[in-house]
Amino acid sequence: MTSATQDTKSLYQRLGGYDAIAAVVDEFITRLATDPRFQRFFSGFSNDSKKRLRQHILDQFCAAAGGPCVYTGREMKTVHTGLKISEDDWNAAAKHLVAALDKYKVPQAEKDDLLAFVVSQKKDIVEK
Repeated sequence: MTSATQDTKSLYQRLGGYDAIAAVVDEFITRLATDPRFQRFFSGFSNDSKKRLRQHILDQFCAAAGGPCVYTGREMKTVHTGLKISEDDWNAAAKHLVAALDKYKVPQAEKDDLLAFVVSQKKDIVEK
C-alpha cells in the first residue's frame, strides 16, 4: 500500500474498525474500573450502567474516527458536571487510555489522532 492510499483512509479504518476500537475501549474501561482512584465514579454502577458507559465511549471514539457510529449520549459538560474530576484524575485516565492503545499496538500516528480528539473534550470534563 502506498502512503497516498494510507493517507486517504479514515482514522476509523486505520485503527482497524469497530472491533479494534471496541477492544481498546474495553481495556480502557477495565483499567479505569480497577484503579482505586476511580472507584468513586464506578461505585453503585449496575451492569447495565457499565454497558451503557462502554457503548457511549465506543460510539464517541468510533464517530470521532470517522466511523459509522453515532454518539447519542448527552454533552460532555452535562455528563461530567459535579463529578469533581481533577487534572490529576484526567492525567491518570489519559495514561490508562494510552496503556490500552499500547496493549493493542496502535501505531503512534493513530494514537496521536485519537488522543487529540480526547484532549479536545478536556475543557468539558475537568472541573477547575
